[in-house]
Amino acid sequence: MEEKNTVREGIIDLLLNKAAMKQDIADYSEKVFDRFKVVMLDELETLKKTVDDTRVRMKLEDKGKHEFRVSIGSDVLVFQLHRNVFKLPDENPLWKTPYLEENGANGFFGMINIYNFLAESFEQNRINDAGYLIGRVYLNHEEKFIVEGKGQLGFLFRDLENSKMNDDIARHILQVSMAFALEFDLVTPPYKTVQEISVRQIQMISSDLQVATGKRLGFKFSSDENAVY
Repeated sequence: MEEKNTVREGIIDLLLNKAAMKQDIADYSEKVFDRFKVVMLDELETLKKTVDDTRVRMKLEDKGKHEFRVSIGSDVLVFQLHRNVFKLPDENPLWKTPYLEENGANGFFGMINIYNFLAESFEQNRINDAGYLIGRVYLNHEEKFIVEGKGQLGFLFRDLENSKMNDDIARHILQVSMAFALEFDLVTPPYKTVQEISVRQIQMISSDLQVATGKRLGFKFSSDENAVY
């Protein structure tokens, strides 16, 4: 008779519960990401009916299972589905809420990142240009979600326990993301930071106009006041 192997039993428990739960989150996050793509295409078609100007960028570029890019005006929004599942940091205040205290599994999330770049950064292949993380959508195994981010993304979608994703909410998140990107303009860099230039840099400017450019929003997302809470 085989002796009881507590280590193996622990592994089996983790596989049946934690690993399966993480896979549920990953599968659900992928479904939401696919819906984001469909809803965004519909939103762009709606905008095109009113904004009748071929100079204004309005298109979606599908980059595969985990990424799509939306050109909107002079901006590009990059939506990326992270391939991993994350646990909220232990110090996050959400752990003190009844929703997470009652079930620690609720504190594990899939993540959709939303980045903002200048459209010409991609069109001109300016690989040194800066982009900014403007939002993150967190999705858990109960199909609840929360959003952290800049502007309205930082306060509109904060009720984790009572928030469930649907197409209308997805559209709202996408609209708010586009509005944020369009409202923030390119900022001229301080004169002192650009008064010196190398021969290599001037040659690059002359040939490709490849000056490192980006919207200076002035924040570090990891330490932002709008962290998940």
